[in-house]
Amino acid sequence: MLRHPQIRTRVTLASVLLALVLSAGLWVALLVLIRQNEVDRTKDILSRQVNRATFLIQTGRLRNPLAGAPEDRIQVIDRRRRVIAATPALQGLPAVDFPPPPRHEIRRRGTVCDAGLPGGDCFMALEYQVGIGPDSLFVISMSPEPGLLPRPMTAALLALTIPFITGLVGYGTWLAADRTLRPVNQIRREMDEITATDLQRRVPVPDRRDEVGQLAESVNATLDRLERAVARQQAFVSDVSHELRSPLTALRMEVELAQAAPGDVDLPLMLRAVLENTERVSAVVDDLLALARLEADRNFPREPVDLTELADEEVLRRPRRTQVTVLSEGSVTVPGGRSELARLLTNLLDNADRHATREVTMILRSEQPSTAVVEVIDDGPGIAPEDRERVFERFTRLAEGRHRDAGGTGLGLAISRDIAEAHRGSLILTDRLDGRPGARFVLRLPRS
Repeated sequence: MLRHPQIRTRVTLASVLLALVLSAGLWVALLVLIRQNEVDRTKDILSRQVNRATFLIQTGRLRNPLAGAPEDRIQVIDRRRRVIAATPALQGLPAVDFPPPPRHEIRRRGTVCDAGLPGGDCFMALEYQVGIGPDSLFVISMSPEPGLLPRPMTAALLALTIPFITGLVGYGTWLAADRTLRPVNQIRREMDEITATDLQRRVPVPDRRDEVGQLAESVNATLDRLERAVARQQAFVSDVSHELRSPLTALRMEVELAQAAPGDVDLPLMLRAVLENTERVSAVVDDLLALARLEADRNFPREPVDLTELADEEVLRRPRRTQVTVLSEGSVTVPGGRSELARLLTNLLDNADRHATREVTMILRSEQPSTAVVEVIDDGPGIAPEDRERVFERFTRLAEGRHRDAGGTGLGLAISRDIAEAHRGSLILTDRLDGRPGARFVLRLPRS
C-alpha cells in the first residue's frame, strides 16, 4: 500500500517530467519562431535591396560600385554573365552562379553555397530580371542564411527558463500534493487505529468539499454500517446462545434427575421432555442454517414456481390446529427457489396457525401483470401497530406468542422476510381489510 510520501514523490516526479518535456518543447518552438522571423526579415531586406537597384537601372542612374552598406552583397549582371555593377563587398568577384528566373517569370529565390563569397558558406539569394530580350539585366541580392540559432543570447536566456519552470512546477506540485494528501494520511492513520472493539471512532472530515471530503464521508458511512452490522452480529450471537441454553439446560436437568434417582424417574415422561427439548434445539439449528445460507449466497438456482400448487402442498403436508383455506384465481407463477419459497409459505402458515382462533385464509392473486401477491390472514387477536416491524427481527417473540408457543425460535418471520427480499420482493404485516381482529401478512413477488 502506497504511503503519503510515496504518492507525493511519484506525483511530483511525474509533474516534473511533464513540465520538463513541455518547457523543452516550448523552447524548441520559440527557437523555430525566432529563426523563421529572422528568415522573413532577411527576405524583406533582400527585396528592398533589389527594388533599389532596379530603380537605379530603370532611371538610368546605375553606377559601379553600387552604393550601399558595407555588408550589402548585390550584383547586376547581363545575359552573358558579366558583372555590370556590384557593391563594394563584391568588387572584383565573378558573377554568382545563380540561374536566371524561369521562363515567363521575373523573380527567383534560392540559396547560394560554396560561391567563395565573403561572410559565410551559404547565402539566401533573390534575383530580379529588369527588361526583356538580349539587353535585359539581372539584379542578384544576397545575405548570409540564418543558422539554427540566429540569436544565441536569446536562445540561451530562453534555455534558462526550462529548469526554472520545471523547478517551479515541481515545488508547486509537491506543496499541492502534500496539502491534498495530508487529510488522506490522517484518514489512513485513523483507519489503522480502528479495530473491531473500537468501531465508534470516525475518520476526520476535511472542511473543504472535494473528493477527499467525500471519501471521508463515505468511510464514515461505511464504519456506521459496519458498527451496526457488528452490533447486530453480537446481539445475534447472544440471542442464539440464550435460545440454545434453555433447551440444553432442560435436557441436562432431566438427565441429572434421572441419574440422581433412577428409581423415581417416570421414563416415558422424561423421554417426552428430552424429545421436546431436542426438537427445539433442532428447530433453532435448522433456522440458523437457513439464515446462514441466505446470507452466504442469494444467487441460489431459480426456476418457475407455481405458488398455488406450492401452497396446496404445504397445507396438505401435515395437519394443523386450525382450518386453513387456500383461495386462488388460478396458477400464480414466479421465478425463484422452490425450497426457499416453500419455507416462506410454511413459516407464514405456521405463524398464522399459532395465533389464529379458528381459521387461516391464504389468498393468491396477480396484482399486476408483473407482481404476484400472497395474503395470509388469521382471526387471532392481531398485533399492535408499534410491534409490526419488531416481529420481523431475529429472536423476537411477543408475550402473546411465547404464551401460545413456548417452543418457538423467533426466527420464522425473519427468515421469511429475508427470503422475500432475496427474490426482490417484500413482506409486510398490516390490518385485515374487513376490520375484524387478526393479522394480515402481505407478500409481493415479481413475476419476471
